[in-house]
Amino acid sequence: MDSSIASVGGSGDEGSQNLNEGRRPSYKRLTSVQTAKLERFIKECPHPDEVQRRHLASEIGLEPKQIKFWFQNKRTQIKNQHERADNTALRVENDRIHSENVLMKEALKNMLCPSCGGPPYPEGKHEHVIQKMQLENAQLKEEHEKVSSLLARYLEKQMSPPELQQGFIPITGSSSHSPTTLGNSQNQETGESSCPNRSLGKQIMDSDHLLPNSSGSEGIENTLMSKVAIDAMDELVRLLRINDPFWTNTSTQDEKFILNHENYEKVFPRTNHFKGVNMHVEATKDSGIVSINCIQLVEMFLDSDKWANLFPTIITKAETIKVLESGLLGNRSGALQLMFEKMHVLSPLVQPREFQFLRYCQQIEEGVWVIVDVSFDSFRQKNSIFHSWRYPSGCMIQEMPNGCSMVTWIEHVEVDDKIQAHQLYKDIVHKGIAYGAERWIMELQRICERFACFYVEKIPNHDSEGVVNSLKGRRSVMNFSHRMIKIFCESLTMSGKLDLPQSNMENNSGVRVSIRKNTDLGQPNGMIVVAATSLWLPLHYMKVFEFFTDDKRRAQWDVLCCGNPTHRVAHISNGIHPHNCISILQPFIPSENNALILQESFTNPMGSYVVYAPTDVATMNLAIKGEDSSVLPILPSGFVISADGEPNATLGAFNDVNIERIGGSLLTVAFQILASSPDGINMPNMESMSAVNTLLTSTILKVKDALNCNNLE
Repeated sequence: MDSSIASVGGSGDEGSQNLNEGRRPSYKRLTSVQTAKLERFIKECPHPDEVQRRHLASEIGLEPKQIKFWFQNKRTQIKNQHERADNTALRVENDRIHSENVLMKEALKNMLCPSCGGPPYPEGKHEHVIQKMQLENAQLKEEHEKVSSLLARYLEKQMSPPELQQGFIPITGSSSHSPTTLGNSQNQETGESSCPNRSLGKQIMDSDHLLPNSSGSEGIENTLMSKVAIDAMDELVRLLRINDPFWTNTSTQDEKFILNHENYEKVFPRTNHFKGVNMHVEATKDSGIVSINCIQLVEMFLDSDKWANLFPTIITKAETIKVLESGLLGNRSGALQLMFEKMHVLSPLVQPREFQFLRYCQQIEEGVWVIVDVSFDSFRQKNSIFHSWRYPSGCMIQEMPNGCSMVTWIEHVEVDDKIQAHQLYKDIVHKGIAYGAERWIMELQRICERFACFYVEKIPNHDSEGVVNSLKGRRSVMNFSHRMIKIFCESLTMSGKLDLPQSNMENNSGVRVSIRKNTDLGQPNGMIVVAATSLWLPLHYMKVFEFFTDDKRRAQWDVLCCGNPTHRVAHISNGIHPHNCISILQPFIPSENNALILQESFTNPMGSYVVYAPTDVATMNLAIKGEDSSVLPILPSGFVISADGEPNATLGAFNDVNIERIGGSLLTVAFQILASSPDGINMPNMESMSAVNTLLTSTILKVKDALNCNNLE
C-alpha cells in the first residue's frame, strides 16, 4: 500500500476526489506509524464523520482533509481489489462450468434412461414418444384388468395391484421335499381338508426354485399356477377318498360313480365358465387294477409323448407347454407343468375337446401318488379358444403286489357344445361314457396289457406262426401296428370336413369327407382323402366285432380281398381277450402275390376297434426283421364299434350267450385313400371324393347285408 497521500490520491484520481475544492494541496508523505494507525482505524470504522476525522488528525499529526481524502481513496482501492478478486473467481467458475457442460453433452449422447433403460429421444420425437407411452399404458391397464379378472375366477374377488403383491407373499416359503402323509379321509368330516395343501405344495412354491427370473405378470402367473395346482390337489384328494356324500354309485356290481352336484357345490362353490343351453357338466369316478408299477405310470403321465401313447384312442395330440417344477428324482413328487391336449373318440360326429391344463404330481404317502389336472387360462391368451373346462380331475395311483397298480380316476369337466353332438352319440357323450373315467380306466388297462405282451422274454406258443420268430421283429411289428392305430384315430377328427348326405341309407348320419396334404414320414406323401360315417345297428357290439375279426367272412366286406378268402400269415397277441391281437393277412389274389394286410383288433366293454392297412411284402419284411418301423409308410382304415348308450348295452360278459337280445351298437366306418402323390398318382378332388364315397357306401351295404340288417329300421 502507498504510504503518502499523493500516491493514494494521485493524478489519476484527483478529478473525482477534490470535492469541488480546486486542485488538491500537496501533503507530506505519511510515516509508517501514521499508516498503521489509519489501517487499524479503517477496519473499525470505514466511514468516519467530521468529529472522528478531526480527532484522528490531531492524534497522528495530519490535516482533517488529508484524513478525509485518505479514507476515500482507501475505500475505492479496497473496492477495486474486491472486484478484481470476484472477477477472477467468476472466470475460474465459468471455465469450470463450461468444461462440465461440454462433458455432459458428450455423456448425454450415450446416456440410458434409468427408468426404462432406453436412449434419450430427440426433441422432434417427443410427441411421438408420448403417444407411444400412452398406448403402452393403455395396454398395461388392459393386461391388469385381464389379470384381475382371471384372479377373480380363482380367488373369488377382484384385486388391485397392491393386493396382488400382498396376496402372494404369504404362499411362498422354504422348500420342503418330504412327502406329506395324509390321514384316512374316510374318518374325517366332509368340511375338513384331507390334504394340507400349504405344506403339500411348499416345494413348488419355493421362490428360489419357482421364480428365479420371473417378473411382472409372468411372476404373478407362475405363482398363481402353483396356488391353483395346490387347491386342485386338495379338492381331488378329498373327492378320491370320500364317496358319500359327493358320489352316487350307479352300479351294484362295481365301483362306478357319478357326482352329486348339489352336495359337491356346498363344499366346493364354483362359477360356471360357459353360459347357454349348450353347456353341460360331466363328472364320473371309476377304479381298476392295471399291470404296470406306480413309478413307470407316473413317469408316463408326466411325459406328453408317452401320455399320448398311453391313450391312442382318446388323445390325438399332447404337448408340454411349460415345466414349472420337475419334482424329486426317483418319484417325481412335486412336479408341476402346463400342458395341452386334444381328445377325440368314437366318431367324427363327436366333437374333439381341447384343454390347456396344469398337471401336478404329489406322493401323498408311501406307495401312493396323486396326479391332478385342472384347466388354466394364460394371462397372455387374448380370448379363451377352448370350449371345455376341466375342474380338478385326475387319478390316485396305489402300489399293489406283483408290479401292479390300483388306479382310481375322476373326470370332471364343463363343456360348451357349440356344435351339438349328433343324435346317435348325444347320450353317450352327455352320460360321460365317451370321455368319462370308465373309458380312461379301460383304455389304460388295455394298453398296459399290450405293454406286458410287448416286453415278453419268450414268444408265446399260440403266437408261433413261423413268420415273426424273433423278439426284435415282434416288437417292431407291434410298434408299426401301434402307429397305425394312432394315425387312424387322428383321421377321425376330420379337420376341414365336408358333409355328403346319404338319404338312401337308413340310420346313417351321412358321409363326412376331408382332404389333407401329408408330408410327414410314416404316411404316403401327397393328398389324402378321408371319408367316414357312423350308423346304428340293432346288434350287440360284440356280435358286430366278431363279424369283422372273422377271417372266413372277411371277403364279404373287404374290397382288398376282391371276394377271395384270406390267409393269416402271422398272429401276435396283445391282450387277454383272444381278439386283442395283431394279424398279418394275405388275400388270395391269383394275379397279385405281393399284397399284405396289417390289422390290429381289440375290444373292451367301452368299445371295439378293427384297424387295418394294405402294405407289401418288402415293407412288412423290414418290420419283421426288426428294422425301425417308424418311417415305414402306412395309410389305415377301419371300424369303431361301441354300445349305443342304452342302460343294458354294456352289461354282460364277452361270452354272454344272450348278447343278441342286449341293446344295439354304433358303427363308425372310416377309409383313407391317396388321391395324389409325387410318384404320379393323381386324381382330381371331386373324382377322389367320389371314389372314397363309393367305397364307403358299398362297404356299409355289404356289412348290413352280411349281418341281415338291410331291412331293419
